[in-house]
Parts: sequence; C-alpha cells; structure tokens
Amino acid sequence: MEQQPKLSGKDQWNVFKRLLTYLKPHKKVLALALLLLALTVAGDVLGPLIIKRFIDQYLTPGFFPTDAIISLAAAYAAIQIMNVFVSYFQLLKFQEVALAVIRELRIDVFSKVHSLGMRYFDRTPAGSTVSRVTNDTEAIKEMFVGVLVGFVQSAFLVVGVYIAMLLLNWRLALLVLLLAPIIVWIITAYRKHSSVFYQDLRERLSQLNAKLSESLQGMSMIQAFRQEDRLQDEFEQINEQHYKAGRRNIRMDSLMLHPAIDLIYAGAIILLLSYFGVTSFSNTVEVGTVYAFVTYIDRFFEPVNQVMRRLSVFQQAIVAASRVFTVLDEEDTEPAQQETKAEITAGRIEFDNVTFSYDGKNDVLKNISFTANPGETVALVGHTGSGKSSIINLLMRFYEYERGDIRIDGRSVKAYPNEELRKKMGLVLQDPFLFYGTIDSNIRLHNETMTDEEVRAAAEFVQADAFIQMLPHGYEQKVTERGSTFSSGQRQLLAFARTVAADPRILVLDEATANIDTETEVAIQTSLARMRQGRTTIAIAHRLSTIQDAELILVLHHGEVIERGTHQELLAARGLYHKMYLLQNSLVEQP
Repeated sequence: MEQQPKLSGKDQWNVFKRLLTYLKPHKKVLALALLLLALTVAGDVLGPLIIKRFIDQYLTPGFFPTDAIISLAAAYAAIQIMNVFVSYFQLLKFQEVALAVIRELRIDVFSKVHSLGMRYFDRTPAGSTVSRVTNDTEAIKEMFVGVLVGFVQSAFLVVGVYIAMLLLNWRLALLVLLLAPIIVWIITAYRKHSSVFYQDLRERLSQLNAKLSESLQGMSMIQAFRQEDRLQDEFEQINEQHYKAGRRNIRMDSLMLHPAIDLIYAGAIILLLSYFGVTSFSNTVEVGTVYAFVTYIDRFFEPVNQVMRRLSVFQQAIVAASRVFTVLDEEDTEPAQQETKAEITAGRIEFDNVTFSYDGKNDVLKNISFTANPGETVALVGHTGSGKSSIINLLMRFYEYERGDIRIDGRSVKAYPNEELRKKMGLVLQDPFLFYGTIDSNIRLHNETMTDEEVRAAAEFVQADAFIQMLPHGYEQKVTERGSTFSSGQRQLLAFARTVAADPRILVLDEATANIDTETEVAIQTSLARMRQGRTTIAIAHRLSTIQDAELILVLHHGEVIERGTHQELLAARGLYHKMYLLQNSLVEQP
C-alpha cells in the first residue's frame, strides 16, 4: 500500500489553512456565530465582576441596601439567562456551518473519485479509497463540529478573561502571563510528536479497510480455497499494529494533555495566593478581588484544558485532511477531453500505429493498426496478456495513449466529449456489473425518458424477457449488490439488454458470451447478429466459434498483431490462429 509522506509543521499549517477555505461560502453565518460567541464570553467575564462588587462593597462591610442588592442580583440573573439562550444559538450556528462544510468536502471527494483515471485504481486498494471518503472525512467533521468551535470559543474566553485580570490587577496579570510560554511549549511538542503517531494510526485503519474490502469481495474464493485462516491471521496482524499505534497515542495524550495543564494550573493558584499573601503585609487585600482572580484563573485554564483535550482530535483531523487532500490533488485523472461538440455518426474506427504502456516503461501494445467500418465486426484473439483488453481500454478512453492515434469517423477520440463517447459506445464485459436496485433500473440506468415498452423490447431482443417474467416481481425484482442472487448467465443477459436499450453506434464486447450456457448462446447469437447490423463492433473472443463471421480477425501476441484476416484466411495460413482453433476443437493435426 502506498504510504503517506510524513507531515511537517508547515505541511500541517497548510492543510489547516486549506480546510478553512471551506468556510468562505458561510462567512455571514460564521460572523453571526462569532458575534453571539463574543456576547457569551462577555457574560462569562462580567459575572465574577458583579460578585466581586457584592463581596467588597456589601458583604465584607455588612452593608445591605435592598435596592442595590436587588439590582446586582437582577443583573447577574439576566446575564446568566442571556448566556443560556445566546450559547444555544451560537452553538447551533457553528454546528450548521461545520456540517455544511463536511457535506461539501464529501461531495468534492466523491466527485473526484469518479473523475480519477483507471491508473489510480490499479495501484490503490478500494478499501483505502473508501477509508478516505468515509473515516477520514468523519474525522474532519469532528474537528469542525467539536474542535474548531471549541478553539474559537476558548480563544475568545482566554482573551476576555485576561483583559478582566488586567483591569483588576495588571501586575498579577503579567505574572500569570509568564506561564504562557510553558503552555505553548507543551502544545508545540504535542503537535510535533502526535502527528507522526496519528498518521501511523490512520494508515493502519486504511489497511484494515483495504483487507476487509478484499475479504468481502473475494469471499467465495476464500471459502472455496479454504483461505479463511490465512486471511484471519493477516487481519489480526494489521489489527495488532493498529492497536499498538492507538496505545502510543493514548500514552502521549495521558502525559501531555490534561495532567500537564493541571500541574500548571496548580502552579498558577500557588503563585496567585502567594502574591496576595505577600502584599497583605503592606496593603489591604480585598476578598472580592481574591475571589475574582481565583475564578478568572480557573476560567483562564479551563479553555486551555479544553483545547488540550481537543488537540488530539484536531491532530487526527489534520492527518485525515491531508489524506483526503491527497485524493483531491491526485493528478492521475481520466483522460482529458477537448471542449468540442463533435458527434459520432457512422462509427468508423481506426487504430493508427498505437503504442501504449501502463507504467511508462514496458509497452503492452506495439504499433497496433486496423480499421473497423460501420456494420463490420473486428475480433481480437490471442493468449492471456496479448493486449486484447488494452485495445478496448484505449478505445473506451479509460487510459491515455501518447503514441499513435485512435480515430472515430476520421476524428481523434481525444476530440470527443466523454458524454458523447459513453452515449455512442456500448460495453459488455465478461463479468458484468449490476447496480443495487431493480431489473428495470439496471436496464434503463435511471434514464427516465426510456419507456417501459423500450425496456421490455431490449430484454426480449437478447432473450432475457423469458427468465425475467418467471421471477416473482418481474422487472421490479430486486437486484442485490453486484447482482449476486442471479446466475452469471442471467447477469450477462441483463448487461446485453442494458446495452441494447442504449442503442449505441459502436459495440465493444469483451468475451460477452463467456458466462452463458451453450443453448442460450446459440439463441442470442441471432440477436447479436441483428444488433451488429449498421454498427461497428469490436469483440474480444476466446471461443473462436463465436467470431467466425467477423469481417476481420486480429491475432495478438505480446502486444503485436502477428496475423490478420477472416476465419478461413487465418485457417489457411496455418499460423497461431490455426493452432488455437485446433486446440479448442480437440483436433490433432496429422503429420
């Protein structure tokens, strides 16, 4: 699995700034939330001042004028009641902004994943990508919902409380400020070391998801070959590494977060009481001032404590965000298309000296050239690894090619918009993919303009209507994940119906009848023959009996076309195609 590079302090700051850019569309709501937060902090600061006044001016002298006492009590009660309502609304607004940001971020990541090229998915396990879209964005949500709001609130409260301490006793306030460098040092040290631990933790979680995804997708093979114990051992090893990474984080949190700040808080209280004790020998110390300062010290360190408690979540979110941004910044996207309105009309295909490599080093296709005219079928045959699927991948624009050119109707495929290519080209794979939903939705692919009659006509065309009508709910029969409740042949028939319903100009068949029984195959060959009329067809075939009527057969070997011609011409040439034909028909050539 591809490892994430370690994050430096500068990298973390850049990630944080990039996260803040998602707040720009919500500036007005955020400004209102900050205003409400300022009012809340003002209430927290004014409360101890009112109590100080009551202690120093009325309680200590034993002087209790009714009007003054009632006024102070009313002011204090009004501030506390106001704080309740204002706190509710400011938290509500902050939460709304935070959830909106995560919604936008998830949409960005999900959209980006769908625009990535096949090279990305070739090298990245599916579980790792799922982890970034789900677990990592969830960690970022926790930062926006809980941490960022808490940080802002704590910052406001610390500033407000310190201003109040300056107004009460500036000398003592400056003395408390001497503790600030220690707090900053603890935060810096924690951020520096925890980023490494949290990054390791996120990577282990990603590996867990990748292993789980692999196990679920290949469960039938795992059970068939009795690989349960091996997979369980591998999962336990990764899980153990995740457990150890989590313990390292807990040990650091236990040492550098709450306990360290509590120790500094205790030192601040000792410093405060010592100061009042020393000054009491020469000056009168007001009890209300002592109360106010002790309260303010508590309120000064409480937000610091909250910040430290949330710092671990913040650090996890920064690491998670860096992983998400890695996906968003991925440059290996699907091949770019020119902004043109070019349309595919006839569907004439030309490969002109196309050479292609997946890794940029080893060519899997070498100088491939051929022409497929409308209404013609060009078949690709050859042993495994000969380059058949690579030709289809390039034609479908799943990968970018740099040498040679592929033209449709005389225009490079690079000039056609992706929408036009997908609309005019129908692809049927050997292992068809069905979406969760119904048979109807899988055939029409949620195309609301397609009528029920057209859906049924497509199914009848490929001989799928018969088995669909036998199902309890017919065309509304539920399709589970990947169509697992249907046989391979039934899934293939539904894939055929889906392609027929789209009415493409070009057909691309990747051994499309491989999973269909012989009787059904014979039945749909007639349908395929009608389907190919007037359309250009590129077909990969392993069973040579299915492409004997092709206008052109290309025999590939190690990425090169070594033979070409019709079925009869290639048999007469007695080359590789002839040997493959004999092998499939169990014939022994006589000397």
